[in-house]
Amino acid sequence: MRSRWRWIGASCVIAVTIALLVTLSQARQYTATARIVIDPPAGADLRSAMAVSPVYLESLKTYEQFASGDSLFQQAIEQFGLRSTLGEGPVESLKKRVLKVGLVRNTRILEISGTLPDARKAQALTQFLAESTVKLTRSMVSEGDQDLLQGIEGQERETRERLAAIDNAWAQSLSAEPVTQLQSDLKSAGELRASLEQQVLSVEQEIADAAEREKQATAAELAEIRKEAGNARARLEEMRRQLQALDRESAAKEKLLATRLAHRDKLDADRKAGQAALTAIQTRLREARGDAGYRGERLRIIDPGIVPERPSSPNLPLNLVAALLLGLVLPILYLTLQMGYEEQRASGRRSVFHAVSKAREE
Repeated sequence: MRSRWRWIGASCVIAVTIALLVTLSQARQYTATARIVIDPPAGADLRSAMAVSPVYLESLKTYEQFASGDSLFQQAIEQFGLRSTLGEGPVESLKKRVLKVGLVRNTRILEISGTLPDARKAQALTQFLAESTVKLTRSMVSEGDQDLLQGIEGQERETRERLAAIDNAWAQSLSAEPVTQLQSDLKSAGELRASLEQQVLSVEQEIADAAEREKQATAAELAEIRKEAGNARARLEEMRRQLQALDRESAAKEKLLATRLAHRDKLDADRKAGQAALTAIQTRLREARGDAGYRGERLRIIDPGIVPERPSSPNLPLNLVAALLLGLVLPILYLTLQMGYEEQRASGRRSVFHAVSKAREE
């Protein structure tokens, strides 16, 4: 190898020269990178927000799909006129050439890199994709909040309608089913019954006295006493009929009063339950309105990227170093193989020579 250093040196020079010419002939590509930080929901516990678990980081890869969506990249192609720069071809192929999206390892930072021949367009493309990703995320969170608010508002309307119907039924029951008059009538009926019972006792006592008088009365007084006793029995019978009618009427009124009170108690319980439900839904609605926009992760652009001043490809130093190593390794490998082949040939010739010498000696 020392004897062939010129040949090895020439190989290195040729490889470096070819790499230099090829690198200079290639079109320059510029890569701009925008960075987005993904913050946890504002209402989340601070301790849980600080704990970055592998499962949570894996869930954040969802936002990679937002930034690398075909429709979003199609919009970028149309907005920046990339067809004239990249040429015709499927959107998927162009996206693989131009766009690279990924989370920085073990962080909540999303990087969006765009590679184009024009440095300014590369920066504008990455900034557009970053801003569109943030807008898309916010719109999805907003739509989710609106759906939640609409659902709660619908429940509030239904609860209000039910409560209004219950209040209407309560008002109708107060006007159409009064209880004060029934209670007054029952009280009056009770007083009347007590008075009639007192009169019944008085008449019964009068009949008993007439019976005692009959035993001691003369023939002339007996007719008068019997007449008085008959009148008393007639009054007693009338009083008992009045008591029975009064009992039937009081029983009917008590039943009606119990029905109306039960209906009113049920309406009152329904009103209280409806008011409690309405208060709970209103509280939930206020909380939902206060938490609107803070339920999902919040995306913020922390670095919109700059216009790159150095091309990302071709990488001239890297290509020259790789060519130099290749120009050095290939000749050495060739010389190693050649030396091994010549050694094998020499060994084979020696074996044949020893075999011939041994045959001659025999």
